[in-house]
Amino acid sequence: MAANGKAQENYKPVKTILVSQPKPERSPYYELEKKYGLQIDWRPFIHVEGITAKDFRKFKVRLEEYGSVIFNSKNSVDHYFRLCEEMRVKVNVDTKYFCLTEAIANYLQKFIIYRKRKVFAGKRSIQDLANSLKKHKSTEKFLLPCSNLGAREVSEYLEQNGFQWKDAMMYETVSSDLSDLSDVTYDVLVFFSPLGIKSLYDNFPHFKQNDTRIAVFGNATSQAVEEHGLTINIKAPAPEVPSMTMALERYLQLSNKDVR
Repeated sequence: MAANGKAQENYKPVKTILVSQPKPERSPYYELEKKYGLQIDWRPFIHVEGITAKDFRKFKVRLEEYGSVIFNSKNSVDHYFRLCEEMRVKVNVDTKYFCLTEAIANYLQKFIIYRKRKVFAGKRSIQDLANSLKKHKSTEKFLLPCSNLGAREVSEYLEQNGFQWKDAMMYETVSSDLSDLSDVTYDVLVFFSPLGIKSLYDNFPHFKQNDTRIAVFGNATSQAVEEHGLTINIKAPAPEVPSMTMALERYLQLSNKDVR
């Protein structure tokens, strides 16, 4: 990775970029790679690990006591049904499922038969499910499978509206092992969450920015970068650059204008 010193704002040519996410099948990054002659590598800096059934039992949460389950991600679906299987909990055919998005609701088909279950789907947030949730408020206990990061928006809604509910940590987001990157230097590192920055320093405690440019998405990521004394060179979203690829291209137009 980078060596000593703090990066200063500059427009030195960019040849290599490391994106701290899994490599997608299709992406506008590939167009940037061709257009500017770049090498773009992909590496997830964080990953999800499931809580073991043994450790989950320590939380004293009896899954069979909850007739309604709220899912805020596909990971929460995966690990809820995984733990049910590992703990030999038979999922009741009358269990109701409240999914924050249609994509999550559709993903449920891997685990249940729709005609035998009741599934409610929102468009994006817990507020989309308000009417459906309130219809069952007086008769149901709600379970919220989540990670070690929790699900603050959902938790706050349930608490503020007086639901009978319980959150249950079933998986956690942890830093990935990046030790094989120790001899690799990139012109640009791209981050999308504070956990990506945490992983960087978990793996490379003495990381120094030098001439490496840092690209960040979101205010929380920006704050994490600044707390480590790093310089942000590329930032999204912004009115003129709503996506990371657009922010990168704007930078590349200046940094690589003489090398295209």
